[in-house]
Amino acid sequence: MEKKSSYLSAGIFHQQRYIFKLLRLASAIGGLWLVAFVFSGCENDEKQIEDLTKKVVMKEEAVNITSMLSQEGKLRAILKAPLMIRVFSDTVYADFPNSLHCDFYDSSTTIETWLDSKKGKYYENLNKVYLWDSVVVINRAGDTLKCQDLWWDQNTRLFYSDNYAEYLTPNRKIYPGKGLEATQDFSRITFRYPTGQLKVKEDGFPK
Repeated sequence: MEKKSSYLSAGIFHQQRYIFKLLRLASAIGGLWLVAFVFSGCENDEKQIEDLTKKVVMKEEAVNITSMLSQEGKLRAILKAPLMIRVFSDTVYADFPNSLHCDFYDSSTTIETWLDSKKGKYYENLNKVYLWDSVVVINRAGDTLKCQDLWWDQNTRLFYSDNYAEYLTPNRKIYPGKGLEATQDFSRITFRYPTGQLKVKEDGFPK
């Protein structure tokens, strides 16, 4: 009986050692899974944070557009372009990357000036249009303004630029001068630093 009891004790001892080994292995494997889970969780959290904090710019595209710009119920301009990309960022604007044409209207809704430009942007919140790259503006009298960039303010109905521009009429030609401001119909145009030629009468006054 004592011998049998000793055999039984030895068997139980070996079983316990085997169980401890399994527990240690399971613990090690579980620890690995836990570490993997922690790292996986951190990676997902970083990606989620990046997705949440990343600035997303919404855009809309339209082709062959015709847009009417009005103010206080009066038509101010009609803009046409082959492509418009409307961008919703801090300042909402419409981008015209493939040229645009714009007709400007007076108080009686008659076209008084028209404009062509290779590129432009209309800032909706500011009611302003920025034009650049081969800008040409012509009024009903045939007076022509050429410049590389130009602003149009819908509120004041003024054109202005800080860069060089050229102004042509049947009687005069003002070579590129830097900086200008002009009314929409060209009834008044001011160059800050003008240069050019002017036809004058015998008494020295402009014709």
